[in-house]
Amino acid sequence: MDTSIFRNFSDIDIKEIAPGFFSKLIHTDTNTFNFIDVKAGNSVPYHQHVHEQSSFVIEGIFEFNIDGTIKQLDSGTFVIIPSNVWHSGKAITDCKLIDIFSPVREDYRNL
Repeated sequence: MDTSIFRNFSDIDIKEIAPGFFSKLIHTDTNTFNFIDVKAGNSVPYHQHVHEQSSFVIEGIFEFNIDGTIKQLDSGTFVIIPSNVWHSGKAITDCKLIDIFSPVREDYRNL
């Protein structure tokens, strides 16, 4: 078996994808996986993109505004954001998040 399919998470460089959002990014042929650390108070502005986005809160409280509906999510909760739906988010506390995008985020791949 080809052992190059096995990798170490610690080998992934951290990229700041938005002010205060520090990510480890993994890209496959069809998805981008984004493991994010966010300090309380940091936010990402209202935006939209072609990618379907699944966002999982692993630690902390993160507030999402999805097409005008605002909800705070905590550990163990998630949201599925359809393609082209307007959304934003804010870390209420320090947070650890996982975002999965489909298709691949080429803009993130090129960071």
